Amino acid sequence: MIKVNDLVFEYPGTRALKGVSFRIESGSITALVGPNGAGKTTLLRCMAALEVPMYGQVLIDGENIHEDPRACHRKLGYLSDFFGLYDELTVRQCLLHAAASRGILAGEQVRVTEQAAERLGIVDRLEMKAGALSRGLRQRLAIAQAVVHEPQILMLDEPASGLDPEARHSLAELFLALRDQGMTLVVSSHILSELDEYSTDMLVLREGRILSHDLIEQEAAATVCLKLSLTGPSRGVQTLLSSLPDVSAVEGDDESAVISFCGDAAARHRLLKSLLDQGLPVCAFSEQQRNLQSAYLESVRSQNNQEGVR
Repeated sequence: MIKVNDLVFEYPGTRALKGVSFRIESGSITALVGPNGAGKTTLLRCMAALEVPMYGQVLIDGENIHEDPRACHRKLGYLSDFFGLYDELTVRQCLLHAAASRGILAGEQVRVTEQAAERLGIVDRLEMKAGALSRGLRQRLAIAQAVVHEPQILMLDEPASGLDPEARHSLAELFLALRDQGMTLVVSSHILSELDEYSTDMLVLREGRILSHDLIEQEAAATVCLKLSLTGPSRGVQTLLSSLPDVSAVEGDDESAVISFCGDAAARHRLLKSLLDQGLPVCAFSEQQRNLQSAYLESVRSQNNQEGVR
C-alpha cells in the first residue's frame, strides 16, 4: 500500500533523511521507532505530503503523493505530536468543522461525524466543549478529527505522549479496533513499551537511515526466546548453547542464559532433554515474550557490530 523510495530530506545544514526506502503492507500497524532526532517526524510529514523531499518519492497505491497531495490527503489521516483543538466548540462542532474542512459534502457531514465519534468512543461527549475534556479524551477527539473522512491510512506522531497508563492501554485497544475495521496505521514513538500491545511491524530509524524493518508477528511465531537458569556456574555453557541446532543467538553468563530458538513445543522439549543428557544442571527453563524493545536492541547491536567490523 505505501512504498517509500530513496527519500532524502534536508533542513538548512542538516540532512534529516538519507536515502530512506521501505514498504508498508495494507492492514498493518507499523511502529516507527528510534531515538529523538532520528528523523521520525520528518519522515511522517513527508509520507503525509506535508513536506516535499529533496529527492525520492512516496507512493500510495502506486500514486506519487507529491504530484497530487490533495488526492493523497483524501486517503490518509495525520495527527502531529502537538495538536490543537477549538476549546470553545463542542465535540460535535469540532468534528463537523473537521468534516467540512476535508471537503465532505454537507449532506454527509452529520453521518461521518457520528461515525467518527462512535469509532473513538466519544458519542456520549458530543455536546461537551473540547476544553472540558480530559487529556485522554482530547487525544480521542483529535484522532476522530483525523479519521472523520474515513481514510485508508492513519499516521500518528507520539500519540500516547502525556497519557497515563490506563489511557495508553485504551489507546492501544483503539488502534487494534481501527485496524480490524480495515485501516493501516503508522505510529511513531521513542517509547517502545507503549507500542508493544498493538504493533505488527517495527521500522527502526536512526540518524536518518533505516536500520531494520521487522515483521514482529511473523518473527514471534517462528522464533521464541528461552531463558535457562542453572543450579550453579557451568563453564562453557555459552559455547555449548551456541553449537546447538536452531539456536541463533545466546546471551548470559555461566549461571544463566537467554537464547533465540526456532522450533515448536516438541522441539523445545527435545532441546531441554539434550541439555540434561549432556549434564547441564538446568533448574529453570521458560519462554520469554519477545517484545519491541528486545527486537530494537537486537537491531542496534547488529548495526553497531557491523560498524565495528568496518
